[in-house]
Amino acid sequence: MANCNNLFQDFDTNLGITDTKRQNMIRSRKDLEERIKKHFREKHNHLTPKFYIQGSYKMKTMIRTGDDDCDMDLGVYFFPKPNETPTTLQKWIKEAVKDATDTPPMHKKKCIRVRYEGENNPARRYHIDIPVYYRDSETTTNSPYLGLKDEGWQQSDPKKFRQWYNDKKDNDNQLTRLVRYLKAWANHKKDVFMPKGVALTVLATNYLRTKSDRDDEALYETLRAIKASLDVYFYCQMPVTPFDNLLAAFDVERRRKFLEALQAFIDDAKKALDNECQYEASQLWQKHLGKRFPDGKKIENSQGAHRNALLQKAEMIATGAYTTPSGVITHLPQQSVRNQTHLFYGD
Repeated sequence: MANCNNLFQDFDTNLGITDTKRQNMIRSRKDLEERIKKHFREKHNHLTPKFYIQGSYKMKTMIRTGDDDCDMDLGVYFFPKPNETPTTLQKWIKEAVKDATDTPPMHKKKCIRVRYEGENNPARRYHIDIPVYYRDSETTTNSPYLGLKDEGWQQSDPKKFRQWYNDKKDNDNQLTRLVRYLKAWANHKKDVFMPKGVALTVLATNYLRTKSDRDDEALYETLRAIKASLDVYFYCQMPVTPFDNLLAAFDVERRRKFLEALQAFIDDAKKALDNECQYEASQLWQKHLGKRFPDGKKIENSQGAHRNALLQKAEMIATGAYTTPSGVITHLPQQSVRNQTHLFYGD
């Protein structure tokens, strides 16, 4: 069986952002913080925004997409609850950051998104999402409330989610790598029926199978466990406030397509694990994870090479080979004698 664990380790490295991009994101984040603080200080000084980096960047499950994009979540917190609506606060933040890039910021349901296009420089291609929260005070242990455009406030606690995830992590960070592999799978599919990253994170965490220290085997077993659970009950609960179903938006058709894609991934993962050639196994993994997954070795060891050579020679003999005066078997008739017909029995 082909062991592709080293290929998965290299793949995880390929999914990471470069140091240059990370530094650019940090500079952009600090710039946005200063713009927001300045804007509120000058125009809405009854409110003092505080900031918290959260999401996949903080949890180290962030990946570079196939388009070399990535994101950071910069939470803006107010204490206590403002008199203004979440929509108004979002608009004020949008106004504060409108000149941060050449691309106008987007007013989404849960955040203001600032895009850094990068053009011909991938190290400057990313986006920063800015959600708005409030808490009754900075010392309260109650979960904060997230602002939703045109809807109001909803309890949501990214800090507790990160704590929940950290409590579940294993010592060698295999869980983090598996989450990143699942996100890479969703990104490679580029289909709207795939779950969002937070759902994949919860599913991987809930159904992680750590019987093997090999990532290829662990991923296969985790995929099987996820599929077995979703076949019985298509549900994925957020483990912290607001405890909602992260798959609630899936209608019957979207559910069917996702489960079919999941089963296809499981089937090819099994074939890859059973394949004796690492190169052939890597091609099966690439079908679901993309070309950033490395090619394996075409021949793993000398025993495999010897076996392949014998099979090629047997095929040549069976189809009518020739033998030279020096005893070399060849398919060329020149200066050689045609062999008698051979029959092979068994494997």
